[in-house]
Amino acid sequence: MNSRGWRCLVLCLLLLGLGTGSAMAANPVAVLTVNDAIGPATADYLIRGLDRAKAENAQLVVIQIDTPGGLDSSMREIIKAILASPVPVASFVAPSGARAASAGTYIIYASHIAAMAPGTNLGAATPVQIGGIPGTKPEPDKPAAPSNDETLARKQINDATAYIRSLAHLRGRNADWAEKAVRESVSLPADEALKLKVIDYLASDLPALLKQLDGKTLQAGGQAVTLHTAGSPIIEHEPDWRTRLLAVITNPSVALMLLMIGVYGLLFEFMNPGSGVGGVLGGICLLLGLYALQLLPVNFAGVGLILLGLAFMVAEAFMPSFGVIGFGGIVAFVVGAVILMDTDLPGFGIPLALIIGLAVVSALLVMLLVGMAIKARSRVLVSGDAGLVDSRTTICKLNPDDPRGGWVQLQGEQWQVICATPLHLGQAVQVVGRHGLLLDVSAVDEPSPQGEP
Repeated sequence: MNSRGWRCLVLCLLLLGLGTGSAMAANPVAVLTVNDAIGPATADYLIRGLDRAKAENAQLVVIQIDTPGGLDSSMREIIKAILASPVPVASFVAPSGARAASAGTYIIYASHIAAMAPGTNLGAATPVQIGGIPGTKPEPDKPAAPSNDETLARKQINDATAYIRSLAHLRGRNADWAEKAVRESVSLPADEALKLKVIDYLASDLPALLKQLDGKTLQAGGQAVTLHTAGSPIIEHEPDWRTRLLAVITNPSVALMLLMIGVYGLLFEFMNPGSGVGGVLGGICLLLGLYALQLLPVNFAGVGLILLGLAFMVAEAFMPSFGVIGFGGIVAFVVGAVILMDTDLPGFGIPLALIIGLAVVSALLVMLLVGMAIKARSRVLVSGDAGLVDSRTTICKLNPDDPRGGWVQLQGEQWQVICATPLHLGQAVQVVGRHGLLLDVSAVDEPSPQGEP
């Protein structure tokens, strides 16, 4: 090989080495997935995911979204984390058939990059108020004054409109359509969203999106960041056990059942001290239920009625009122459970069937307690003087100093007895009176053996 050939070979090796080095030096892309209603668990998962991406020196975080919406408080926590993140965030509505409704639309607008897959949609970002927006029909010749509920609804809509417009101006997206999404609950398919500059990219899947983002420069954390995403390693962070546990207990239905299990567990422990199982399980469930409720948008009147109902049902067990207090507690519990959640958002309601089921279980428990109380009232006393007098037993030991005295076993104890006639071992006697620790007994007539007169 001549010198020219050697130079070409060395040059090729250098270029290959540079290419390999740049590929190895490319920072990873972190992928987070949202496939449910946005709540406290989602916020915790995304915020921790952004912090983890920073620690891993990720060049980009992709949030793959498919959500019907969620809680305003959780949505705002997520948006605050996105705006403060030094790692760029790309929200990607995918796969085909997914949606980013309500709270998902706000997250799309807040992200550094907004992308959608074909066959997806976003929008319908009007704040949801429990019970809708009530109002009365105005008279034909007299306009009706707005009610307090209507005024509150307008305040919520105006606040949401200003919020999403500020996000649109921050990211250079269509602010007018964003306002329509809030005020008129309109939605857009992916292709129209791209035409109206609501989103930045249309991509069939994640690799296609990363290919389009390669070389793009944007601002994140006050600094210019250039992406090198073509062929970069992808790190997928699935929800861990903490996120799954938080998602389960922050389900309103599960939180309500945890409260019931907690109260009944403690009730069982108080009625049967020393078992331990009811106290441990009840205490854990009660604390988990209360923790879940403080994370959810609850109506405090509903919480108060539920706690009052549970207190009444517990009181029935210790102060039997033949069902009056217990069934009153069931009514308070049902009403409180119906009005517990202060939102109509999907995924945050309590099914009526569950409420009725818990009420039936409580009613059965109250009926059981009432039955036990009635039986206890009609039962003959078996302790104290009333249980001793007229009871029958046998002489188990004789008094060597007095043939009329001896000892018997009654109520699990040994008693000294005295009789008007001499006693013998194993003789049947009946208690006729008590003097302190001494019992007066009389001999019980025993049938004569056959053949004796």
